[in-house]
Amino acid sequence: MPAPKNLLLLSDLMLLAVAVVWGSSYGIVKSALVFYPVLGLLTLRFGITFVVLSPTLAALRRTNPATLRGVLGTGVLLLGIFLCETFGVLLTRAANAAFLISLCVVLTPLAEWLLLKRRPSRIEWAAVALSLLGAWLLAGHGELGFNLGDALILAAAVLRALMVCATKRLVRGRSMPALTMTAVQSGVVAVGSAGVALALVPAQWQPLPSFSGHPAFWGYVLWLVAACTLFAFFAQNYAIRRSSPTRVALLMGSEPAFGALFASLWLAERISAAAWAGGGLIVAASLLATVRWGKPAAPEIPQGSQA
Repeated sequence: MPAPKNLLLLSDLMLLAVAVVWGSSYGIVKSALVFYPVLGLLTLRFGITFVVLSPTLAALRRTNPATLRGVLGTGVLLLGIFLCETFGVLLTRAANAAFLISLCVVLTPLAEWLLLKRRPSRIEWAAVALSLLGAWLLAGHGELGFNLGDALILAAAVLRALMVCATKRLVRGRSMPALTMTAVQSGVVAVGSAGVALALVPAQWQPLPSFSGHPAFWGYVLWLVAACTLFAFFAQNYAIRRSSPTRVALLMGSEPAFGALFASLWLAERISAAAWAGGGLIVAASLLATVRWGKPAAPEIPQGSQA
């Protein structure tokens, strides 16, 4: 069994990997939306994830009702995040979205302080400031308008901060496996997206593109399911047990930098020198957050944890 120090390093590396794959997701989602609408894509992505992970639901037999209600609640938060984020990306500039979603890094320490009564350290506040400066440069020196899409992205950032803190509070002293949590959360997002489509936006409920006629679309879906959902949410749920919400947000706050890199390589978007500098600052903030300054606190690993 790995020593606690190794577990902390593993969780940090997993969160950085999540930032990489989620950074790729913006370009992949934009490509997939050419073939299929937002709510249909969310239903498909999270529905497949739920089916793949359904064998892990057997662990629910050992779960008390309070824990199950808590996991369902985080699933509702996740549904709100993806509805706001995906529609927001459609309605605003990518630069606006990158800056506003990065505000999650600033909001998480405040949410953690308010909800979990843990005051972030000076180093964490320094990393937050560095990340915010980097996001400002990445977004084009803060030259932002404000429209409905911006408001949705800002709402997604607030919900992300609440999601990390709610998950941290949920896993304290509880032993639900991370994959089981991901399965339940995915089921909530799939059912919620389908329900919103059927009840409010029926035009979003369309026949699926064929496998033979649209192989690119199914390749995008495979990446979104395997990397951006199965791996990413397992890694996040695993790491939150062993780290603080602020640290988790900082490590995953490098997502916009990787998003800019992916946009340059995948979509051939031109990235300015200032934006590259901003991306570098965001990555530096994440690296600053990974350094264990002083004596590390014992990791919070519940008895009987099966992450």
